[in-house]
Amino acid sequence: MEEINQYQNIKDRLKCATDHIESLQPGLVDFLAAPKRTIVVNFPVEMDDGTVRVFQGFRVIHNRANGPSKGGFRYHPELSCEEIASIAALMTWKCSLLNIPFGGAKGGVCCDTKSLSRAELRRITRHFITELADDIGPLTDIPAPDLYTDDQTMAWVYETYDIVHPDRDNRPVVTGKPVNLGGSEGRNTATSQGCLFAVQRFMHNEAIPGLTTLKGSRVAIQGYGNVGANIARLFHEAGATIIAISDSQGGIYCEAGLMPDEVHAHN
Repeated sequence: MEEINQYQNIKDRLKCATDHIESLQPGLVDFLAAPKRTIVVNFPVEMDDGTVRVFQGFRVIHNRANGPSKGGFRYHPELSCEEIASIAALMTWKCSLLNIPFGGAKGGVCCDTKSLSRAELRRITRHFITELADDIGPLTDIPAPDLYTDDQTMAWVYETYDIVHPDRDNRPVVTGKPVNLGGSEGRNTATSQGCLFAVQRFMHNEAIPGLTTLKGSRVAIQGYGNVGANIARLFHEAGATIIAISDSQGGIYCEAGLMPDEVHAHN
């Protein structure tokens, strides 16, 4: 099977969009396609058994024309700089299209969270943020949770940054942190809620023949972390029939429909 070049795909999508814009300078298109800065770091971490492993991390800042760059940290064993760069570009365009005063960024560490202890994940996060401490900040670049990271990860990000940059109000350095550290109510379901709104708008515009609402729709969900679980619940409450759910461990299917509460309890 031919491997997809993720960043080339992003550049191709940008070209398709800019072909519809008259009098756009070619140099500006190149500027929108290229990341502003790519940071690659390698750092040692002591594991629970006393051994030392070297982990690789990335932070790609795509664009800051509209404000500080914004984007999540993801932890995954097959993470690549190309993947990070492509999602950072999408973050730029998403914020710009919605007139949100942020630019786009993305980052992460190559690691398998399922094989690591909580203490090891804490040390990985702390070492990673120590490496990035002069490149992120409330007015420059703001991380957030993403794949296999959560509010606890963001608490470690904030605490590490606060140690490196004392005597400031450093809470705005990261979003998605616990509420008691200044996090926002509703953050846990925000991405899922946004997905619901986008799909409802899509269907309202009659993009699917014969369906203008989620009532009567049949939905399959790939991925069952925080976002996928909340999507299942919200879509079910909106009238959709959830017929299939899968994650990295496997999948389930029911023609008559799955009950998200029961799936969540089993999970």
